[in-house]
Amino acid sequence: MLKFTPILLAILYALAMYHFSVWRTKRELDDKSTELADPRLKALTDRLARALDLDRIRVHIYEIDPVNGLAAPDGRIFITRGFYRKYQTGEVSAEELSSVIAHELGHVALGHTRRRMIDFSGQNALRTALAMVLSRFLPGVGVLIANSIATLLAARLSRQDEYEADAYAAALLHKAGIGVGPQKTLFGKLEQLTQARSGVVPAWLMSHPKTTERIAALEKLENRWTNATS
Repeated sequence: MLKFTPILLAILYALAMYHFSVWRTKRELDDKSTELADPRLKALTDRLARALDLDRIRVHIYEIDPVNGLAAPDGRIFITRGFYRKYQTGEVSAEELSSVIAHELGHVALGHTRRRMIDFSGQNALRTALAMVLSRFLPGVGVLIANSIATLLAARLSRQDEYEADAYAAALLHKAGIGVGPQKTLFGKLEQLTQARSGVVPAWLMSHPKTTERIAALEKLENRWTNATS
């Protein structure tokens, strides 16, 4: 029974972390966000809503500076204040920002957001269990190995989710008559928009696929749609 103790502890830890993470995320978003009210963006989100047979799509501004979009476990869509400022200054167009919203809608529709919360808790549990087991045999380096395994797993899952959300967004933008063009031009800007100070690689880029690969995947979809209608 004792040999299963690390696994049981890891499972209990994962459950506790999941519930705590959901509660903390909801509280953070509730405290630091307001509903977006922008006529130009609403005209575009209304087109997305019609394409999805919805009455409307609510988008919230999350009051933090980093450039990002996100979908909450409860299905709400958020654009950070930093991203919205890029739109206000003309660095990002309304159509490009609507492609971010479509992308986050993809995360919700495909179940990524809730699964990511579960995965995050599971990865922490895996890291804890591996560290406890490996440290018995490899004192001093067991924790490092466990962290590396969990990090690689998380990055792979995250990148796959991004490709799937990209494809969903492309289909939605195409159906709404906005097109995939703004999605591709935004990808060309993202590295510069998310560039951190002091040359530090932004966390956003660490969990997302390469820009060139994302654009190439979108162009494959466009070619497929063109060939299907020709």
